[in-house]
Amino acid sequence: MKISKIEIRLCSQKEALIKNFEMYDHEKSDLEFLVITFKTDEGLSTSTFGFAGKGASMAGEVANTIFKPFFLGRDPLYREKHWHEYKTADRWWNHSPIYGYGAFDVNCWLLSSLAANQPLYKYLGAFRDSVPIYGSSLSLDSPEAYAKEALECKNKGFNAYKLHPIGLDFLEGNFERDDINLEIECHRAARKAVGDDFKLMSDQVSSLNFEQALRFGRELEKLNFYWYEEPLFDESFHNLRELTRILDIPIIGSEIIEKKPYSLAEVISTRVVDMVRADVMMCGGITGTIKTARLAESFGVQCEIITSVYHPIDLVNLHCVAAIKNCEFFEIMVPYEYFNFGLKNNIKIENGYAHLPNKPGLGIDLDWDFIDNTTFKIL
Repeated sequence: MKISKIEIRLCSQKEALIKNFEMYDHEKSDLEFLVITFKTDEGLSTSTFGFAGKGASMAGEVANTIFKPFFLGRDPLYREKHWHEYKTADRWWNHSPIYGYGAFDVNCWLLSSLAANQPLYKYLGAFRDSVPIYGSSLSLDSPEAYAKEALECKNKGFNAYKLHPIGLDFLEGNFERDDINLEIECHRAARKAVGDDFKLMSDQVSSLNFEQALRFGRELEKLNFYWYEEPLFDESFHNLRELTRILDIPIIGSEIIEKKPYSLAEVISTRVVDMVRADVMMCGGITGTIKTARLAESFGVQCEIITSVYHPIDLVNLHCVAAIKNCEFFEIMVPYEYFNFGLKNNIKIENGYAHLPNKPGLGIDLDWDFIDNTTFKIL
């Protein structure tokens, strides 16, 4: 089987419901993405969303000039060969964005699972058929807003709720985060709203310095938070290792470290953090995600898969989570309806669990009417 054609669509969802403050940096996003289609000489075809940050034009040009020529004519079953050859090519000259390889690798896996007539997660080697979910906030504007959303998630049967930093500082132009008292109040309000037993997490998206991170971590311990995510930049190994040593609450990080899983060997073996992160866009596709999870598993470390925001990509993440033992949750952004586009049918969520579709490949078709309406260029 050979990849005979690759189509790259540049897309923009211009009617996003997200308010400015919810995007954390005070800039509203049109949610741009790629849709990448592989066709083979045997008549099989697969498509997947690709991450594009804030620019589908830039991401599309990289995909078209680097990844399309690399994958054309290759056999999608030789995923491991492609992984290692691209790793070398990227070091020599390409130096592509961290998320560039992911969608192309995903399509190889989808073609392989379709050829085998297996759901992707079973082709990977299934561990379970459903996964506990938690709701992951945007940047809200008050303690009351977090409390309300946390309680809503609890009442819907979610297993946990995660707070991202408050957006108010950024609305007012305070980018230094000198005062974390309001941030602490948001977390106290969420705990009060849901009671003592419901799981809460905090993701500070690298917005603190060491002293703030330590103080804030102590507060999270008092509030019985389940984990403390990315308080410092992922590459701040020295300070993260010290924070991990001092605090009792588990520290989770490594979301945007490049060259996974190889870059995580030192992170895990020297306990920079207690738990690591992976997903199919930032890890170099399914191949990198599974490699990262297996590396962590060999050390007895959790590898929690992050949301990739867009539901068609998160569906791929869900298949990976269902094939990984050392991952507790499936993360979804809330409000759910903000990101519920791109799939013909919704991911089945019931009683706090995301259920895996049982059809071959991805199991849920992409919404091509939506894709056609959002496409502004085809390469």
